[in-house]
Amino acid sequence: MGDKQTSPDDEFRAFIVGAWPWLLRTAYLLTGDQHAAEDLAQSAAERTCAAWSKVRRADDPHSYVRRIMVNQHARRWRRRAPEVLVEAVPDTARSDDGYARADQRRALLAALAALPPRQREAVVLRHWEDLSDSQAAAAMGCSTGAVRSHAAKGIAKLRETAGLRDLTDMTRIGGAV
Repeated sequence: MGDKQTSPDDEFRAFIVGAWPWLLRTAYLLTGDQHAAEDLAQSAAERTCAAWSKVRRADDPHSYVRRIMVNQHARRWRRRAPEVLVEAVPDTARSDDGYARADQRRALLAALAALPPRQREAVVLRHWEDLSDSQAAAAMGCSTGAVRSHAAKGIAKLRETAGLRDLTDMTRIGGAV
């Protein structure tokens, strides 16, 4: 990234274009809403642009941007109470049926949206982003013990959800959003 012929603006633009799908997916998992995810990703991109001189010198720019996004998401949750809309999911569906998988995925995303913000962040970062406890802790600004605690509580709540009781592997239907 430090090529003398490439301007910082060009470096930033290339970084954001390459990172945008990841930013948007992570933002969607954090917010549970496409429009809110787009707003969060855009806000994280704006903050990244403002701090680009620091971001580009970081050992892992993606971690730096992830931390920006998690902080932005936490600020939004503190400002207003979340509105959770849950779609009705049929009680019975076969797991090998494509429609059933879509229903399970919808149930999983609805249950994820119902988690408290810190539990949701820990579950998303640990299980969808596949970060280590220490990487998730750095992104969330807390200890690794807090990450493990939030993730364990979040997973336990997800398992208690009626439509998710039979799921043993969340990522089987979670995958890329």
